[in-house]
Amino acid sequence: MNKLLTTMFALAVACVTSVASAQKVTGNADNGAKKVAMCVGCHGIVGYQASFPEVHKVPKIAGQSAGYITAALTAYKGGDRKHPTMRAIADTLTEQDIADLAAYYSALGMNDGAAPPATAKAPSDKVQALIARNADNSCTKCHGANFNTPNDATVPKLAGQYGDYLFVALKAYKTSHPMVGRSNAVMSTQVKPYSNAELKQLAQYIASLPGELKTVPESELHRTASK
Repeated sequence: MNKLLTTMFALAVACVTSVASAQKVTGNADNGAKKVAMCVGCHGIVGYQASFPEVHKVPKIAGQSAGYITAALTAYKGGDRKHPTMRAIADTLTEQDIADLAAYYSALGMNDGAAPPATAKAPSDKVQALIARNADNSCTKCHGANFNTPNDATVPKLAGQYGDYLFVALKAYKTSHPMVGRSNAVMSTQVKPYSNAELKQLAQYIASLPGELKTVPESELHRTASK
């Protein structure tokens, strides 16, 4: 009987543990505000440029969706994204840290300025032809008609992001380089038909669109987040 009770207790504990681990971690923006020290050195400087794998501006992350920030940091932590600096930072973060930072940055600066239009401005004929090359219109299907309303929580807002960063990111899906590449089956398939020159044209068009992404200087972080 004691053995049976012990077994039943063990099974109950395992069940509770399994349910708890399966529960989604909830991010807390206030806690996230206390964890940004490792982020602001790059993402808190307007126009700050990284030099690897080439010179480009670090991305704007204020106003980005929490789901995408979580997915991106998780991908760096798990090795699906290879950038050594971001991987090193992500490795220090717990699942709760990632959720808190995502909650914080997704709300940061969102009360500033008017919402972008529902549809993007018409691109040039050349860029339109590049977009149309993708038969199922995946660019706008996934990232939204204005490139600011993604169809899934893990898909990023792109409108207004730095063009040189977008270009570097798109190229990363085309390579398996151990320090540069990004592993994402969907994006790898999408960028495959395009040359690097064509990807740059797409990136520059998307960068020219109005969006919610911004870089909030470190000196304004707490003031902006508390609005």
